[in-house]
Amino acid sequence: MMQEKIAEQFKEIIHKDVWGTIKQVLDYEIFHFGADEHPIVLDVGLLLFVIIIFLFTSVFLRFIKKIITRKLENEDKLKFQSVFSFSKYFIYIIVILVALDSIGFNITAIFAASAALLVGVGLALQTLIQDVISGVFIFIDKTVHVGDIIELEGKVGRVIEIKLRTTRAVTIDNKVLVIPNHKYLTATLYNWTQNGSVTRESIEVGVAYGSDVKLVENLLTQIALDNDKILKIPEPLVLFTDFGDSSLNFKLIFTMNDSFQASIPKSEIRFEIDRLFKEHNINIPFPQREVTIINSKNE
Repeated sequence: MMQEKIAEQFKEIIHKDVWGTIKQVLDYEIFHFGADEHPIVLDVGLLLFVIIIFLFTSVFLRFIKKIITRKLENEDKLKFQSVFSFSKYFIYIIVILVALDSIGFNITAIFAASAALLVGVGLALQTLIQDVISGVFIFIDKTVHVGDIIELEGKVGRVIEIKLRTTRAVTIDNKVLVIPNHKYLTATLYNWTQNGSVTRESIEVGVAYGSDVKLVENLLTQIALDNDKILKIPEPLVLFTDFGDSSLNFKLIFTMNDSFQASIPKSEIRFEIDRLFKEHNINIPFPQREVTIINSKNE
């Protein structure tokens, strides 16, 4: 009996010492800031609690992401992942702040101490937030897709990647345009291919007064039909647009299935117009002005 009693007392002492040591470790202060009434204290136990909450939230978000993206198409999946990757940081912050507040950590003191810093950060991130919001709008209303040909502020490019903050497009010169997404809210965007890859292009030309207008129409139509980059259906159309100051103005309208390369067939058509018009004695006039000089002699 005596030995059993001694063993139990020994176990109780060891148990108290172990828990006492663990409690001392958990209560060890890593950081202490502020006045005595509202201090900001970070100890080992609180740090471990934040880490556990962070890991649990991370696992939970991965599980939610896997469930949502399971039946999405590849394009929609990429869009969701972009939005999700940005949103999860706000979720982490909110969850951790709520968890700290629930165990009595002084959250108000943190906001009070960092108010000026948060205002400065908010002003610095104003443009970034605009880009992100614009990126979300692009994902939701599907204004732009990868592969679309867009024109923005006079620059034309084929979209190769859409991210939450920027859109990347490649120009015909193989230069990469990195477009901040807030440009879609502040500037007019032309999507050349939203209604399909087939687009209509046009070339304007003027001929001298007295020219055979039917011959001009036939030549322009034939030039477009002979170009292998121009679609034969719908057929090219020639419009007699106006009687200009020094020319009869025509517009050749044709259809292409790759408007991104439109400058090449347009150049070929202009070369052919110049050649055939010279061959048929059709002049392309240029503006001319008569200047009369009057000499006045003062007597």
